[in-house]
Amino acid sequence: MIIENMTAVEIGKQIKSRKLSAIEVADMLCRKYMAEDKSLNAYISFDAERIMQAARIAQERIDRNGARSILDGVPIGIKDNICTRGELTTCASKILTGFVPPYDATVIDKIRNAGLIVAGKLNMDEFAMGSTSETSYYGAVKNPWNVENVPGGSSGGAAAAVAAGEALCALGSDTGGSIRQPASYCGVTGFKPSYGFVSRYGLIAYASSLDQIGPIAKDALDCAAIMDVISGKDIMDSTSVDCARESFYESMNGDISGKTIGVPVECFDSGVESDVKQSVEDAIQVFVKLGAKAKSISLPFIKYSVPTYYVIATAEASSNLSRFDGVKYGFRSDLDETLDDLIINSRSEGFGREVRKRILLGTFVLSSGFYDAYYKKALKMKQLVVEGFDRAFQECDVVVCPTSPMTAPKLGRSLSDAMKMYLSDIFTVSVNLAGLPGLSIPCGFDKNGMPIGAQIIGANGNDRSVLNMGVAFQKATDYHLKRPGGSK
Repeated sequence: MIIENMTAVEIGKQIKSRKLSAIEVADMLCRKYMAEDKSLNAYISFDAERIMQAARIAQERIDRNGARSILDGVPIGIKDNICTRGELTTCASKILTGFVPPYDATVIDKIRNAGLIVAGKLNMDEFAMGSTSETSYYGAVKNPWNVENVPGGSSGGAAAAVAAGEALCALGSDTGGSIRQPASYCGVTGFKPSYGFVSRYGLIAYASSLDQIGPIAKDALDCAAIMDVISGKDIMDSTSVDCARESFYESMNGDISGKTIGVPVECFDSGVESDVKQSVEDAIQVFVKLGAKAKSISLPFIKYSVPTYYVIATAEASSNLSRFDGVKYGFRSDLDETLDDLIINSRSEGFGREVRKRILLGTFVLSSGFYDAYYKKALKMKQLVVEGFDRAFQECDVVVCPTSPMTAPKLGRSLSDAMKMYLSDIFTVSVNLAGLPGLSIPCGFDKNGMPIGAQIIGANGNDRSVLNMGVAFQKATDYHLKRPGGSK
């Protein structure tokens, strides 16, 4: 089998059994990067020499029977808003040009301790603000299924790299669908854990109450194995929780008999592309054949989720991004006759248009006279979303709906129509507002051959059940085995 088409778990097992070496895998990845990334632009930084050195160290350890985990020796790509000690971390923004963190994010500490190899830093929408990975200072990411299309965002580099075989798995971040939506567009599997299941220490914040780090991989089993590595309580993050009841990976039995699937009527209306609607409806029938029951439910808050999300997210972003002032690190404007000039010009030149727009919107909704009219109402609506999901999960075990109402649009189309870009997240943002786990799995293709994703949503803390639903579906189907260019 071709190495880049194998799952991370399969490769980890082959390395441990000496059928493959970590050096062979790293060499394949470096060659794949050299051959593919010029056309995809999935990486911002990639150091082949460092990767090969890390692979040699890993192989020596494994040869001494010192394997640290099932994924020891496996390279993993990292979204460029997760801090890596001694390595460039830019959030795909000019304002962080040359920034090299002096510390590792908690998730990076954990993957290093488990023996995984940091393969490089992946391209993204600037400061995770966007749904297409076109707002990056380092240029747009391309979809490997068709380079004229976007890969989704903001973790577009991660999804594109995994789909193209430039990364065997990756860590992304999800604020309103930024793992799940690009996973859908690129035909890979993406998991957003329950809020707090994974430490956010070292994740450069967009919206702190919504952000969550999670895996993007070829299948749900890989996501479960990565969750075993990165999840858990962290003293550096007071919002993190102890979720180590049992192994995610070991609990994946694929048995979903007796489970009830909620099918929200609001997610299959006229705003959903016909190919997307049909593929997700077919996916629900697969679950039914596997022993689950489908039940129609209503999530009436869905239509309010996008405005609620953008009020809260931009308000938090305006606060979180205030630290980037051109004084302490990163880009500094030359037009700095006074301190005020330095800060104003550094921020004006350093932030891209989409980021500036969201900072201004967030500052507006928090300002005197508008706080009650917008931000306070959004917080009340957020609570209604939480309560609405609570009621839904009294009727069903999981909710299944499209990840996005559309497949990947052409490059440039969404940037020219911001409202359409924002609405592409209509089925994902409510999951972040309520802090729930969500999984996007490949479930079909549209008439142009572009991937379609189905989203599985669970109650807070029910991450293992959500992943197990994905495992069951992928045991019964082969959509996740399809690769750009027709390889398998």
